[in-house]
Amino acid sequence: MGKKKDKPIDLHNLTPEEQLKLEIAQEIGVFDKVLACGWRSLSAKESGKIGGLMTKRRKELDKEARKGTEEI
Repeated sequence: MGKKKDKPIDLHNLTPEEQLKLEIAQEIGVFDKVLACGWRSLSAKESGKIGGLMTKRRKELDKEARKGTEEI
């Protein structure tokens, strides 16, 4: 596997996507597990849930952004 997955999570230097991913992990109750053992510790079901919710949120944010530009 790549080295990116092996490095610890730096909570002070997150990309917007990483921040969203961690927010969703916190919402579904796996945040502490991720911090303690990394993303690899999640089950396929947990990872899939996070990915699905990220996709849903991105679509909502894109829709809101497009709606905001249409009103101008």
